[in-house]
Amino acid sequence: MPKGKLFLIPTVLADDTAAQVISPQVREVILHTKFFLVENLRTARRYISSLKLGLTIDEISLELLDKDTPSQQVVSLMEPLLSGEDMGIISEAGCPGIADPGALAVAYAHQKGIQVVPLAGPSSLFLALMGSGFSGQSFAFHGYLPIDKKDRVAALKRLEQESQREKRAQLFMETPFRNNQLLADALQILSPHTQLCIAKNLTAADEMIQSKSVADWKLNSPDLHKVPTVFILQAF
Repeated sequence: MPKGKLFLIPTVLADDTAAQVISPQVREVILHTKFFLVENLRTARRYISSLKLGLTIDEISLELLDKDTPSQQVVSLMEPLLSGEDMGIISEAGCPGIADPGALAVAYAHQKGIQVVPLAGPSSLFLALMGSGFSGQSFAFHGYLPIDKKDRVAALKRLEQESQREKRAQLFMETPFRNNQLLADALQILSPHTQLCIAKNLTAADEMIQSKSVADWKLNSPDLHKVPTVFILQAF
């Protein structure tokens, strides 16, 4: 029996932006797919409904695939693919598989010889890097830095040293309600000459992408409390 395809379906980064950032190809795939693995059930339902494709949400299957999903459960979640049904993965925001648990399903698909089809769409990490003016030849994403202040400070120093040594742009994030604490630590311990890009509310009407030296940010630092933000540092 032919196997289904696994589609990696991008979603919006900001509310009410689907018309601008979601392509006709993505809409067509969602329209003709009945089985989805999603990082957040509520967010996925709202996203699919917002596309106004004429789908009845209760008639499609949405199964949770998040950071707490055991790897062995992925096998059962992906059974429709082995029966010939196409499936889609939808992240909570942006592109599946990038800073996202969808990679678990993708890895399993490759093991089983299932075709994986990534669809183009907004990624906060790549949009931030594109807009930063920093190195697009050598960069690394480090996810969320440690919560503990001492460990977080040590991580920032390590990233700065690596950036200077390798000429590498260093991308990282924080849970939005802790953004201001992270920024305060960065401005306190990084070299005044290190460049820091702050990219917030990407694709939204109030999007901001600005790269300045740490010294300049100290003169006027933004309030990032509860605002989705990507940070990038580049030391020279």
